Amino acid sequence: MMNTADDTRSRILAAARELFAVHGYAATSLADIAAAVGLTKTAVAYHFHPKDRLAAELTAPAGDDMCVLLDTDFAGDRQAFVEALATFVVRHRMVIRLLMEEIVGADDALPGSPGEAIRPFRDEIFARLAGPDPDAAARVRGWAVIGALQWGVVQTMDLPEETVRELLVRTALAI
Repeated sequence: MMNTADDTRSRILAAARELFAVHGYAATSLADIAAAVGLTKTAVAYHFHPKDRLAAELTAPAGDDMCVLLDTDFAGDRQAFVEALATFVVRHRMVIRLLMEEIVGADDALPGSPGEAIRPFRDEIFARLAGPDPDAAARVRGWAVIGALQWGVVQTMDLPEETVRELLVRTALAI
């Protein structure tokens, strides 16, 4: 049985997930989240202060799923990898939006920055898409697939997940 504190945390996380997906991380305040769950800003801050703690808790499952994805041996089957990657980005599209919002325009070379933490995952995805020692065409295709998947989920938050996934797989495989 869930206690009241756990229920409150769950309600706050659900509201934050929804508000971040609709309005973005930067445009969503603790007061917005509090209003969505019928609490005071102080009550939300008690559970999640600073707001970054909310983002960290919401992104943790995506990190776990990314590790599983990258630990999976697709035996060189690019289509299977693209399908699994598209499933991942659609499942975690709120997280993708949050990360892109925080990283785009930021200097991801800074130690401790979100970009520095994400770079190894991005590089591994690129390597799987482009192959070892990629030529110019393979490099462009690899980055184009990554960009299509990232922006494709971020700009289609209003569409059903299965529709977005199906279209992203077809687009990525066509690149």
